[in-house]
Amino acid sequence: MKVLVTVKRVIDYNVKVRVKSDQSDVDLNNVKMAINPFCEIAVEEAVRLKESGQASEVVAVSLGAQASQEQLRTALALGADRAILVQSDEPLESLSVAKLLAKVVEKEQPDLILMGKQAIDSDNNQTGQMLAALTGMGQGTFASEVKVEGDQITVTREVDGGLQTVAVNKPAVVTVDLRLNEPRYASLPNIMKAKKKPLETLSPADLGVEIKAHTKLLKVEPPAERSAGIKVADVTELVDKLKNEAKVI
Repeated sequence: MKVLVTVKRVIDYNVKVRVKSDQSDVDLNNVKMAINPFCEIAVEEAVRLKESGQASEVVAVSLGAQASQEQLRTALALGADRAILVQSDEPLESLSVAKLLAKVVEKEQPDLILMGKQAIDSDNNQTGQMLAALTGMGQGTFASEVKVEGDQITVTREVDGGLQTVAVNKPAVVTVDLRLNEPRYASLPNIMKAKKKPLETLSPADLGVEIKAHTKLLKVEPPAERSAGIKVADVTELVDKLKNEAKVI
């Protein structure tokens, strides 16, 4: 079974995001970048499938600027066998990413595609579903457990009411949630080995996909500063403020 796993380059989740002074975008200068946390969970699941003997090859794929090679090398150090970068300096919307991934899927013919359910920068939660629609594959989203049995993949999903279990036939698209696993750290020997693993670079033109923007970013602004709390003398004053000031009761 060949597993294709997607990797996105995002601002490290420990970094406080800064907005440019002209509010045109987020400031990325001298900012630590990392693998999107949900993508990291997808990589871990793919590697575990290989270690258990259920997967024969794990291919990591990223789309974006040349700097995304850094995150692909991290995925290789975590256990992926080879990597593909679809290089584009243009901003990529979810639909464009899905179209590019669909062409990579057509080229690689994987049995399972593992993806993070969303990226922590755009937070769209769209690409996995779009990819499944474009490729005609079955999909299991928000996976907290994945089991592969023959030609069938059983996915336990986290939904508002609890857990839902669905079964999809290979090939399939599965987007993963936080509780699926805990990603490992890349060891120094594996980081060194990752430098020698193959990393193929393609362009959207190579895949026959035209990048087209459907939306325009107008302005980015930080959330409003949270106001300081106050102390009340008793329950009567609390109820009065909730009723007359906050107007929540």
